[in-house]
This record gives sequence, structure tokens and C-alpha cells, in this order.
Amino acid sequence: MNDVDQVPSAQSVVSVPTTEDMHALGRALAGLLRAGDLVVLVGDLGAGKTTLAQGLGDGLGVRGPVTSPTFVISRVHPSLVGGPAMVHVDAYRLGSADEVDDLDLDASLEESVTVVEWGAGLVEQLAADRLVVELERPSTADEGEGRRVVLRGLGARWDGVALPAP
Repeated sequence: MNDVDQVPSAQSVVSVPTTEDMHALGRALAGLLRAGDLVVLVGDLGAGKTTLAQGLGDGLGVRGPVTSPTFVISRVHPSLVGGPAMVHVDAYRLGSADEVDDLDLDASLEESVTVVEWGAGLVEQLAADRLVVELERPSTADEGEGRRVVLRGLGARWDGVALPAP
């Protein structure tokens, strides 16, 4: 069963008008995260995945800067405040779940917050419970530059969690 078919335990749709608001959404989401959480960021190029990840890093209090790990694929950002580290992964260049498996993300999953850009269809085997964040760009220039963000908490971990709402 893929994420679209799975019934979310928690869901919210948020309008994010600016880059600063996307960063702030990441900071707000960080307040809900704990060690062992998997966050899957889905969206086209330029949708704001890395900006959201930067907000998550700021909210988690990790060592930065948080930048897109496109060329290194995975980067660990240790906590500066005694919380979990953030493992930031860019799966854009990975072609299969086997290549994700080669990264050994499951070795640090329990003690870190793992954030995966471009992970849909590749990382679901890491954790049944995950937060899927879909970032959608406007389809026409008339709709402006804002983003529509769909937050879906999947699995028992997200039962009763109040996700940010508009």
C-alpha cells in the first residue's frame, strides 16, 4: 500500500505564501518531532523542500547550515541543544529502495529525526509511522508564488497529533 492509499492518522492542509512562512512551518513542525521520526518531503524542484528542512533544523536546534545534500546524498546535523540529530537525505539521485538501503539510514533512525527529500516510493520500508509533507507549487502565474502544503501523519505515532493548520 502506498502513502496515497494509506489512511492518515493526522492530516492538515496549509497555505504557505512566502519562503519565510515555509521556514516558519518547518520550525513549527520541529516542535512535534522526536527521535525515531521519519519525515518524507515530496514536491517538484523549487517547491520548498530544502527551505522546510532548514526550518526543521532551526526548530530542532541542530548544527548547520542545513543545505541541500544533493551531491553528498546524506548529511548528519548533530543537535546543539541535547535533542536528536537530524539526518537530512536527498534521494533525488537514488534509483531504488536498495540504494536507500545502502545508506544504512535504519542504523540511526531510532535516535535521529530523519528528513528525506525526494523519498516517496523509496523510504517507506524504513518506518510504517512517518510524516509525509507534500509541497505543491501553483499551476498558473495567476495563483501567485505561495505553496499548498499537505501534511499527513501515517501510523500510530501520529494518532491524536495536532498538525499545524491554516
